[in-house]
Amino acid sequence: MRLTSYPSSHDTGAVPRPVSILSLEGVTDAMWRLPPHRLPCAVAALVALSFSGAIGLTFLMLGCALEYYGVYWPLFVLIFYFICPIPHFIAKRVSDDSDAASSACRELAYFFTTGIVVSAFGFPIILARVEAIKWGACGLVLAGNAVIFLTILGFFLVFGRGDDFSWEQW
Repeated sequence: MRLTSYPSSHDTGAVPRPVSILSLEGVTDAMWRLPPHRLPCAVAALVALSFSGAIGLTFLMLGCALEYYGVYWPLFVLIFYFICPIPHFIAKRVSDDSDAASSACRELAYFFTTGIVVSAFGFPIILARVEAIKWGACGLVLAGNAVIFLTILGFFLVFGRGDDFSWEQW
């Protein structure tokens, strides 16, 4: 089975040449077309953030699905994961002075985001205090919370700068 490789910037001919699936020739040709130092770093960051998100969700699922724990109440922290970035999106959309160091709208968004994150950490502790879940499950959910919220923070630090490589293009 053969694939067709398109000529890269270092090729002299414009005729596509066949490439074997098992060879790395097509991969190296594709690497020549990448912008210098931009795309590989962003792809590596995206892969690392995806991996850490998967680890955080694994902790959350272990806190729920292990036979010893067996209660799925901690899955309600998923709601906090989804609503956590919403204040930031609203503040970014409403705020007109993007060059200012601080604005009231941005500070209010930080306040609401902090409340959401604290609530996500407090929810499993309250569930463990009323004995709806076991303390081991609470620990796993708290570990998952820490990893997921650090992943969300990392996403906004890497892709939220507003330069030519922002999260909006994904």
